[in-house]
Amino acid sequence: MSSTLRTTLLLALLTGLLIIIGRAVAGVGGMIFAFILALVMNFSAYWYSDRIVLTMYRAREVSPQEAPRLHSLVESIAARAGIPKPRVYIIDTATPNAFATGRDPEHAAVAVTTGILELLSEEELAGVLAHEIAHIKNRDTLISTIAATIAGVITMIATWARWAAIFAPAGRDREGVAHLIGVLVLSVVAPVAALIIQLAISRAREYLADETGARITGMPLALANALRKLEYGVARAPMREANPSTAHLFIVNPLRGSALASLFSTHPPTEERIRRLEAMAMAA
Repeated sequence: MSSTLRTTLLLALLTGLLIIIGRAVAGVGGMIFAFILALVMNFSAYWYSDRIVLTMYRAREVSPQEAPRLHSLVESIAARAGIPKPRVYIIDTATPNAFATGRDPEHAAVAVTTGILELLSEEELAGVLAHEIAHIKNRDTLISTIAATIAGVITMIATWARWAAIFAPAGRDREGVAHLIGVLVLSVVAPVAALIIQLAISRAREYLADETGARITGMPLALANALRKLEYGVARAPMREANPSTAHLFIVNPLRGSALASLFSTHPPTEERIRRLEAMAMAA
């Protein structure tokens, strides 16, 4: 199954879960309310998510005069990818990382940290930038935003439902009690299911961006080497100001936690990403 088809099916499943929990909580009216709420939040995220995340990380837009090497690489890779040149930002932090944002290729931005500029060679940096530009080309920034928004709405409605069920008046008949228990169970299970689906979407798009980026540059090993360095660099200097809600944007997870937490990571295992890139190089 292709990554695009898998993502489409997962988004449909996530939307279906939203409708199910809306209907379970408040019938047809609840289903309609949940769908409208998701549309409103997606509209807001579509227009403003890039500004929000760039501001959150204090990203500073730089001119070609300030960062000629970086601008030259971005311009060259964007031209090869067939998209307009994104705006270029730098984040002042020692943590080596990068992300792309924007609602479409015409309104996109690439942000890199000062740490990544110091750590990587030019070929490795080109591999990372190609990965981020692949996200823009594949419209992953929009897909990830939609997935995160729908998952967020499901969690919000589930929380409302759980508290409403807990404080519901006592003395209901057997059918009412059964419905109450069903709502309580769904209010716990639905957010977990939504998170798992969201993570599956995020991981699928990371693999696709690795593959697309490697094809753009023709250097899969450069990206593989960059991922090794970035994994080590983030482990040494994690981004303490990173927000879990935006972790999926970065090329490697900026957060570090326990082995259990890694099961719920927005990123696939770096070792597997490197293995796939090395297989691409061998097949070339």
